[in-house]
Amino acid sequence: MEFKISKDLIQQLEQLIQNRDDRQLEVLLNDLHHADIAEILDELDFDEATYIFKVLDSEKTAEILLELEDDLRENILSRLSPKEIAEELDELETNDAADIIAELSKDRKVEVISELQDAEHAKDIVDLLRYKEDTAGGIMHKELVKVNENWNVLTCVKEMRVQAENISKVHSIYVVDDEDRLKGRLSLKDLLTTSTKTPISEVYIRKLNSVKVDTEDVEVARIMQKYDLEAIPVTDELGRLVGRITIDDILDVIKDEADKDYQLAAGITQDVEANDSILELTKARLPWLLIGMVIEIIASFVLKSNESAFQKYSTLIIFVPLLSATAGNIGVQASAIVVQGLANGTLKKFSRSYFSKEIAVAMISGTIISLLLLGYHSFMYQQYQVGLAISISIIVVILFAATLGTLVPLFLHKNKIDPAIATGPFVSTTNDVFGIILYFWIAQMILGF
Repeated sequence: MEFKISKDLIQQLEQLIQNRDDRQLEVLLNDLHHADIAEILDELDFDEATYIFKVLDSEKTAEILLELEDDLRENILSRLSPKEIAEELDELETNDAADIIAELSKDRKVEVISELQDAEHAKDIVDLLRYKEDTAGGIMHKELVKVNENWNVLTCVKEMRVQAENISKVHSIYVVDDEDRLKGRLSLKDLLTTSTKTPISEVYIRKLNSVKVDTEDVEVARIMQKYDLEAIPVTDELGRLVGRITIDDILDVIKDEADKDYQLAAGITQDVEANDSILELTKARLPWLLIGMVIEIIASFVLKSNESAFQKYSTLIIFVPLLSATAGNIGVQASAIVVQGLANGTLKKFSRSYFSKEIAVAMISGTIISLLLLGYHSFMYQQYQVGLAISISIIVVILFAATLGTLVPLFLHKNKIDPAIATGPFVSTTNDVFGIILYFWIAQMILGF
């Protein structure tokens, strides 16, 4: 059953904190999952959250630290000594510990690392800090199980028992040579069903997916999704095994990328959250609003230059909002499908067959909409020539919007720009201007004003 925070629980915790009843706090919280405790701490004020954090043992609080909201984690870390922070990090796997250290100031990083008890653990953390956070090296674990290709099965089993003591989950057993270069992986089934004297070189699987330390995290996610992998090994420039990436790390990457694309689609130019400052939120939202304002001003000049047409054919102006909305919707729909295809790998570059399909969809949709519009206009206003001009304009504008919505994200992707930009205000506002220009150009050709 999913855990739910109740008002009574919060009041009970606040009372126990006020009474400094540490023992009862431990009894109340120790059986809860660390993610649930993190959720509780987010409901308390900083002082209360910090008090509970210090009451619980580091084995529990280390995992809680990873689940906290950024501002609360930053506040708690600021109230802990370097030694206390180091005690938390000693309980974490290397990539999680490196993520937390990366949030500290330069001086605090040095102090905390110097307090780490396990020298090998400290070395691995420092090694991870040198990689960019959006690369395979930045999200990998250093903890893994590896065996030498020259060993026999019995030696492998003995070594694996030692290595596995410090690993929470063993997804794969990797095989390396004397230079630590990745050679393949070992099947647990083969290990259990093979004679203990059999050399590993005779049974390990040589075909293996792997990534380099500088591979982008989104590319790692794509590879793991394509091949349905729970973990993938990471190698350095010389092909040496340096770490592994697990599915839970990739889920975080996918979530972050989805959040980023959603914000770009909404016209937000940088990664922000609801609890960011007013200034940060404004800086993220304002650029596209200003760009949209400029484009819409251009659209207003187009409308102004056709004032005489409005006086003669008044219904032309009535359908401008409908035309803008329809073109915007068609463009966003087309670009959304392309961006989705680029993200999941089903569409890698311009495809004539796909483009033709998108144009066909736009043509069918435009024809249905234009016929309905022609019938409506003819019934309501009995201006058949004007209705024809509006209907033909709608088809042309829809085809233009579909073309723009399909080609723009492909162009951005080719030039290493996030194509998610194309699903937001860019396509909508661009379609507004060009749609209105096409609308009046076609109307002028048919009506002769």
